Amino acid sequence: MTKILANDGISQAGIDALTEKGFEVITEKVAQEDLINIINTENYEVLLVRSATTVRKDLIDACPHLKIVGRGGVGMDNIDVDYAREKGINVINTPAASSASVAELVFAHLFGMVRFLFDSNRQMPLSGDADFKGLKKSYANGRELAGKTLGIIGFGRIGQEVAKRAIGLGMKVIAHDKFIEEVNITLNFFNGDKKSFTIETESLKEVLSNSDFITLHIPKIGDKAVIGAEEIGMMKTGAGIVNAARGGVIDETALMFALDKEKLAYAGLDVFDNEPTPSIHICMHNAISLTPHIGAATLEAQDRIGTELADQIATHFNK
Repeated sequence: MTKILANDGISQAGIDALTEKGFEVITEKVAQEDLINIINTENYEVLLVRSATTVRKDLIDACPHLKIVGRGGVGMDNIDVDYAREKGINVINTPAASSASVAELVFAHLFGMVRFLFDSNRQMPLSGDADFKGLKKSYANGRELAGKTLGIIGFGRIGQEVAKRAIGLGMKVIAHDKFIEEVNITLNFFNGDKKSFTIETESLKEVLSNSDFITLHIPKIGDKAVIGAEEIGMMKTGAGIVNAARGGVIDETALMFALDKEKLAYAGLDVFDNEPTPSIHICMHNAISLTPHIGAATLEAQDRIGTELADQIATHFNK
């Protein structure tokens, strides 16, 4: 029986799909430093990870019986993908499974930003009973998203899911992508009706300078942030920005400076430099909406991730 180690967990739907195909699935967490020994001792042929476990050259070289490394989610920067494939390991992921969940989290941040929920949720427990009127006055300058322009940087699966929700809210959508020139977005309504929109991508400068809000859906490549001081300088004064992509895509120092100088009004971050120990200055900033990298953390996404991994594993082993 083929043994699978789901070291960062897998949904029950994924476990059920795999066991029905005759696989043995183990979900007990193994410490990174013990992983090589356990994989070899227990003869695991499949290693499933999320973002916590890393799969580097040393593990790949030391575990010759590994046939599949699977990433539950999209980004595979915790896996030496090219090297693994050179060694004959099938590296798989689930790029479509969490797109809707990430897109909805983007709007959780956007709504929270424009109505100051991120700060209100901090202040109400502290002084809501004693300073209710004062807090009410301090949050009086909320904004609506309808009628505003949302700039989407990175117009792949997640970016397109964000666009659908923005259109539904009555926002204007503009987008930038180095590799995509045009996208046809189709909205499916509850009564079976459909409506399609064509969005042509624009230059990064045009998107930054014309958007009321920016949301990022791009990988981190190299050490340089995609959005640094120069790019923030191109944005509208009073704009907001959301990063639910990868830590390091935004220069956090430049972001805090722009917020302190009121160049930007607010930001929403689900990902950070130095995860899992983000900067305390970021965590304490009073103009940043914060979540701890939970873009794909919905029951629906986890079920889809589990079943998509199961399907790919079964196909590999012809089951």
